[in-house]
Amino acid sequence: MNLEKVTFGFFIVLALTLNYGFVLGDIDNPAHHHVYELFAVIVVNLVATIIKLGDRTQMGAVLLSTSLVAVLQLIAAAVVWTIAVHVVQVGLTPVVMSSIVSLASGAWLANVVSVIILIIETVMLRR
Repeated sequence: MNLEKVTFGFFIVLALTLNYGFVLGDIDNPAHHHVYELFAVIVVNLVATIIKLGDRTQMGAVLLSTSLVAVLQLIAAAVVWTIAVHVVQVGLTPVVMSSIVSLASGAWLANVVSVIILIIETVMLRR
């Protein structure tokens, strides 16, 4: 068993599951979406992106692009959260929370695509 491939798969699947956990719940209810969970999703997605930098294949390029999309959307969600709470100080209104969860949902979709590509690549792997 290759420890590098295990770590690679672990972080890709962990990014997907954490992202799903954050998105799950009422889209406009701040009680269903915690800021620390969003922070964990961002950190794990950044780690997964860094790990994907080493892959030089065509599939690796597509995996990296999906990861970059996820990170970009998650950072945008964090920026919206920060601006709403600390800069404009409107708080987590249903409109703001819907925007945050929508951005995180886009990242979740990018992570789903990444896991599907990983599964396809694994199935195509010959010994």
